Parts: sequence; C-alpha cells; structure tokens
Amino acid sequence: MGRRKKTDDKNAKPIRGPGRKSKKQGEPVFPKELLQTDNSERKKLTSRSKKRARKRLEKEKLKQTVKKNTVKKIVQKRQSDGESIDDDEDEEQQQQLNGYTDENQQWLKPKTTKKLFDNDEKDESMEDDTPYDDQFDEVKSSSEEEEDDDDDDDDEPKLDIEKQSKKIREKQRQTKERSEQELLTNIQQHEKVQFPSGQEITKEAPQADLQLLMHRIREVINVLNDFKNKREPNRSRKEYLDLLQQDLCNYYSYNDFLMNKLLDLFPLAEIIDFLEANEVQRPVTIRTNTLKTRRRDLAQALINRGVNVDPLDKWTKVGLVIYNSQVPIGATPEYLSGHYMLQGASSFLPVMALAPQPNERILDMCAAPGGKSSYIANDANKDRAKAIIANTHRLGLTNTIVTNLDGRQFSEHMGGFDRCLVDAPCSGTGVIAKDPAVKSSKDDKDIQRCFTAQRQILLNAIDSINENSTTGGYIVYSTCSILVEENEAVIQYALNNRSVKLVETGLEFGVEGFTNFKGTAFHPLMKYCRRYYPHLHNLDGFFVAKLKKDSTKQGNKKGFI
Repeated sequence: MGRRKKTDDKNAKPIRGPGRKSKKQGEPVFPKELLQTDNSERKKLTSRSKKRARKRLEKEKLKQTVKKNTVKKIVQKRQSDGESIDDDEDEEQQQQLNGYTDENQQWLKPKTTKKLFDNDEKDESMEDDTPYDDQFDEVKSSSEEEEDDDDDDDDEPKLDIEKQSKKIREKQRQTKERSEQELLTNIQQHEKVQFPSGQEITKEAPQADLQLLMHRIREVINVLNDFKNKREPNRSRKEYLDLLQQDLCNYYSYNDFLMNKLLDLFPLAEIIDFLEANEVQRPVTIRTNTLKTRRRDLAQALINRGVNVDPLDKWTKVGLVIYNSQVPIGATPEYLSGHYMLQGASSFLPVMALAPQPNERILDMCAAPGGKSSYIANDANKDRAKAIIANTHRLGLTNTIVTNLDGRQFSEHMGGFDRCLVDAPCSGTGVIAKDPAVKSSKDDKDIQRCFTAQRQILLNAIDSINENSTTGGYIVYSTCSILVEENEAVIQYALNNRSVKLVETGLEFGVEGFTNFKGTAFHPLMKYCRRYYPHLHNLDGFFVAKLKKDSTKQGNKKGFI
C-alpha cells in the first residue's frame, strides 16, 4: 500500500520521489491567537486602574527624590565639617535604613508597622523590592480595588456632605469607645455609688429613668456585698439599705412595708430574681381526674384539639402543663365532662403531703373551690361553697359532703377525722404574679389579721382529728404566702398550744423551713417544712408543713416564742 510497484510496462506512470508513506510531516500551523507569547498577552485595564498605577509611579519617584536630597544634604554637611565620606558610607546607609541618625539613636526607636491593617505600608514595601512597569499582567481583585478606592478617596477632594458624614462616624466611634470604657469600669467595680439628692430619691417610678434606676440598684447591691472596701466614707450600711429599698419600691411598684419584709426574707443575691419572677406568669397546669380518665388519654385528646401539652414533672403523675392552646381550656368537652381540673402546680403539693389512705375520713377545712376536696369539704363562704358543689358534680365525686361552717369553730360541730388539710386563707404574697394588687395593698394590719385567723383555724383542725386513728392523725398546713409570720410562726404557735409534733412531708424537693429568723428561734424540726419560690422552682410561692397529733393534751408553751 505504501510503496509503488515496479513494472516493465511502458505505459505506466514514472515513479517520482519517495512513496506517500515516506513523506516527512511538515511543520504544524497554529492560529495567530495561539502564537502570542505570555509576555504579549495583556488584558485591557480600566481607566481607574491606570490612574492608580500612575499614582504609584509618582509616589515611587517622589520617594526616590526625597532619598537623594537627604543623602546630598548629609554629604554636604559632612564635607563642611571636614569629615570623610568614604569611611562612614556604610554606617550612614545603615542609619538611614534604621530611620534615625547617630545623634538621636540613643532615645529614638524606629516605628514598627502593623502587619494586619497597614495595607498601604505593606504595598509600599513591596514596591521597593519590585520595580514598576507600565503594563500589568492581571487585573486586581475586587477587595484590592476597594482598598485602592479608599486611598483614592483620601486623596480626592470631598464634598461637604461627605465631610459631615465622616465627622458623624468619628463621633459615633468615640461615643462607642467611651461607653465600652464605662462598662469596663463598672465591671471592674472601680467607681463608687454616688448618692442621689433628696428629690431624686423621692421621685416616682413613672418619672424616673428605669434603666438608670436598675443600674443604681445593682451598684448598691454590689457595694453591700463588699461593704468594707466599696462604701463611701461617712456612709452607713443603713443608708445604703434605705436607698436600695426605695429604688426597688419605685422600680417594681411595691409599698415600703412589703419590700421591707422581702428584704428581710431573701439575701441580696436573690431579691432581684424573686421580684423579676413575680413579673412573669406561671405556666398553666391541669390535674387529671383519675376517676374518669388516665393522663395519657387526656393528653392525647387535648393534643387532637390543638393544645400543646406536656407532663408537668417527675414528682407528679397526674399533672399536665399547657404551653398554648387553640381552644379555651376551661370550655373543652373534656373539662365539662370532668376529666381534669384547672389547678396550679403548687396546689398539688399539700395533697401529696397529706397522702390519704382508703377508708379514711378526710377533712378539707378551707376547700373552695374544691380542687383538693376528698371526703368532707368545708368553707365559711356560702357563695364559694356553691363552687365546691359544682366541681363535685362535674368531677363525679360521690363520697363528698359539703358544709358551710366557720373553720374557727368547726370542732364544735364535727370531729373524729383521720386526716385534715388546712389550706388557710393568707395574704397572697406568694401569688403576686396572679394578683399584682398585693404589691401595694398589704400592710401590717392585714398580715396580723391573717395570721390570727390562721392560728384559730389550725387549732380547730387539730381538735377535729382523732389521735387514736390507726392509719392517720395527720394535719397538713399550707399557705400561698412566703412570710414567716403566716407560716413558721403559726406552726410554732400550734406546737406550743397543742400536743402535736412536726413530721416529714414526704415531698422530694423544696427549701427547708426557717429554724431561726431575725433572732427568733423556732423548733429544730421546723426544717421538715418545705418552702417553694417562683424564682427557684417556677411555682407559686407556697409553704407546706405536716403535723401529727399525739393526744388531746395542751402543748408545752415553754422553750420557743
């Protein structure tokens, strides 16, 4: 195929040159665009890029000119002084590189450039090493163009509005630095509290700056925590406490009487947490009626109706917490059928402490509206007793008797109960989130009226208990108040006047009761009582104590209170 056949035929074409296969391949031919070398490949530069390049060249030329003039001046000076130039040429160049002369090198140091932010100096140092060319191989990135634009903006003349905006930005930056510095000084606690004038102290809360007021409250608490080192000279601790009480009253809208009680009750580290917790509503909770349904079935039924519901906590098997609902919780078919009762989580605790047993006679001394009622439900208010009857029918209770008697004389009408629950009427200082009017409506007379009635009701409840009961003989006393006068003091009064003793409540959590408060000593077993606070347990403020009756004899009044 590749060679031509040799033949004797005269008519055959003569063989000319080598065969087709033996021909050499010619030089390759490329398009003109591909024949250009890398040096010839150039991209078009924008007018702004060319302008920046010219500016760089001008800066470099100016720099070189300044260097030459400086060297000439030094040479002329040395020649005039008669010094040799050739001997000190190397030393002079080194000093020029260092940035100072031999006259000031003992106290001057060359300025160090910042590597992170001084982009201009970095560019200039790069320019010293590499000479500039009129042409550029690559177009700069957008970030580099922005940096160069900023340099150009500094060189170009600015409009009035640009100058004003620059001043405003500088002013904002200085203000921010000052605020950060003030915050730092406050954190480091270097400055001391400046007492306000008399008009500022008595100024009402709506007119005062609440932010400054809270700032001063925290400062005063900070000083009181380290009073010896941070107080002002000639200022007593009482003055700081009075200022703190007045500021808290103005900020949270409490009266002086109740705020004074709270400051005595809580340490300074907890007082603000407690007051803030009273500004937030507690979660809505319901109690499952196990006579008609189970908690799991009730939760599923409410979820199907668009209610976001979860189990309340590990310590209860019947409680549910409701986060939000698309239907009214007090008007669902399940509620009307008696499957659950709207009840605060803290109200579960007294019944759990009472722990009623089958075939026992239980007395609920202050029962309305009947959420805790079990056997005998009594309330002194006739209208509230109607609510007990309604809830008794709705919940399907068939073993309950409702009475309308005064709890202070109840033992004169009935007795012989195995267990008794006394959820006594109180000042409501533990449920301020539900009733904000308590902040300013309570005074010393109200508290005295409350604890007087509570003592009488508790003594009658003890008298109504059968001390010979084989399974019972227990009394549970509870209030929705956090004041010592309505809780530990009432229990101590019962211990002094009746033959009862304190026993453990059986509740898994809670703060122990006070055994000593402001110099008043209570019974050592008062630690069995349990206190609940909104800022610690996310429950309404509550107190629970459990007593066991020994005999019908009067208590021993010696020893305490």
